[in-house]
Amino acid sequence: MEIKLYNSLTNKLEVFKPLVEGEVSLYVCGPTVYDYVHVGNMRPVVVFDTLTNFFSYLGYRVKHVSNYTDVDDRIIQKAIAGGVSEKAIAEKYISAYEENIDDINAKKPTVSPRVTEFMPEMIEFIKALIDKAAAYEKNGNVYFRVESDSDYGELSNAHKDDLLVGARIEENMEKESPLDFVLWKKTLEGVRWDSPWGPGRPGWHTECVVMIDSIFPQKYIDIHGGGFDLKFPHHENEIAQSRALNNNTIAQIWMHNGFINFDNQKMSKSLGNVVTARDALKQFGGNTLRLLLLETHYRAPVNFTLEVATSAKNEIDKILNTYKQLAVTLQEHDLDLASGTSQGIEPFLSALADDLNTSNAISELFLVVKNINSALRNKDLNLKNLLNNFAVFRDMLMILGIKASYPVLDESARMLLVNYRKAKAERRFDESDRLRAQLIERNIF
Repeated sequence: MEIKLYNSLTNKLEVFKPLVEGEVSLYVCGPTVYDYVHVGNMRPVVVFDTLTNFFSYLGYRVKHVSNYTDVDDRIIQKAIAGGVSEKAIAEKYISAYEENIDDINAKKPTVSPRVTEFMPEMIEFIKALIDKAAAYEKNGNVYFRVESDSDYGELSNAHKDDLLVGARIEENMEKESPLDFVLWKKTLEGVRWDSPWGPGRPGWHTECVVMIDSIFPQKYIDIHGGGFDLKFPHHENEIAQSRALNNNTIAQIWMHNGFINFDNQKMSKSLGNVVTARDALKQFGGNTLRLLLLETHYRAPVNFTLEVATSAKNEIDKILNTYKQLAVTLQEHDLDLASGTSQGIEPFLSALADDLNTSNAISELFLVVKNINSALRNKDLNLKNLLNNFAVFRDMLMILGIKASYPVLDESARMLLVNYRKAKAERRFDESDRLRAQLIERNIF
């Protein structure tokens, strides 16, 4: 199947051709773990987990890497204020974040590197940039020399001259240019490491590119992903460093997901409208939140409102109820649920192959739900078709990451169903109501 993905670097749809046949190398920027993440942080989790599911379904082996930034000024300040170590702060919020990942039905990445695990590699990387004259040291700080990269601004479609005009005038006179960014930050407060330039810690923009270089032997990957807000300066600065040292742009394809807005406003602490992921998951559940995020194409903004969430919850209830009814009906006829084939899933897969168009894929899912409900109302059941529809339904939900379950019927449950349907057909409604209550209690209805 031909897969097309929108490349933020070239601003066009491109046919995906993996560097290694049958394999996908994927890196997604993870959170800075100084607090509970907001619901917007769940969007790249869901988008790239779904992309991983899709590739895996097609038979690719996916190496999905997503990092934790576990050293940062905000972590240091919180540790000092709380009288604990930076590691304790990071561990607390990594644990909370991983609960969020589980609750939204995402799989953990293949590798989840932490910045603090790669300090020697980062120091060597920075030294190599200095040797290439792409970086320079001033008073214990090391800066990347943006002027050394003639293509700087390629990802964000910005020209250096325009960026200089809009650059904030800083009191820091160490930098040769306002565009130069920190690779190594001198610090005497909080956690720090020894280096050729004195005690300090790495700059944020260096962390991901070093981890990619360290984890992927080719130092070049298929896909680099993250939120749209990382495009500039973070990803632009990553590319500048990799171009200086490795003569590449890190990834064949760059993918950026859109923001989540709250009641048509960007979530912001200053506006007081930040919704944490754990609060949203607690209120709406993982299936609902996941569907809400996938119903909009990943590059477009999602508008998070109570009405939208309620609608998604109702849709999830319909999906899960139909899935359960179909499973019960097939078991009632003593059919093996694993014996169906996924004939008819091609339109769903084609939608995902078109730049991960989950919106169109979900439309295909609801068409299947509609057809199943119609078939279940038919007195003459086509069990073979229903069995294949179950396989299609199951695979669609698996790829989208929607968790669905059904009761496994034993002999007593089957007899209960037989007696219920017989009582209903004979219009013995008191008896059918009594049996129905038992079926509901056993989660069969």
